[in-house]
Amino acid sequence: MIQTIQLGDAEATLAINTIRSELIARGKTASIAVGDRHGELIAVLKMDGAPMNSVVVATNKVFTSARTGGESGNVGRNSIKEGWDLANFGDSRYIGWEGGAAVKFQGQVVGAVAVSGLTGEEDLELAKLGISAILANAEAAL
Repeated sequence: MIQTIQLGDAEATLAINTIRSELIARGKTASIAVGDRHGELIAVLKMDGAPMNSVVVATNKVFTSARTGGESGNVGRNSIKEGWDLANFGDSRYIGWEGGAAVKFQGQVVGAVAVSGLTGEEDLELAKLGISAILANAEAAL
């Protein structure tokens, strides 16, 4: 029997609220997505003023990060470096833009967090802020 852990709505809410607060403090707006270990959406927030396409992009970054177990930007960098097309994954939800990252807990990918609407670097920084909040909460619960 395989036992797995994955993110739920409490962790998604924590990540979204953490990232949202930081965006407000910076005077910026974006879309924030959180998904389960398969990359399926748990929650998404499109802040007022965020670009319309940022919802789909954030959702796809979550999917990519959870499915690959890493950062969404790694897929894009590797496709350029190695000369292969993202279509080779067989699912149009894979994306190569920076801003999504897998959440790993006790050696397992348990979900992913992504931000879209800013630069790739800032999106990733904020996603990792949400991941840190999730992991701090999980560690405290042990």
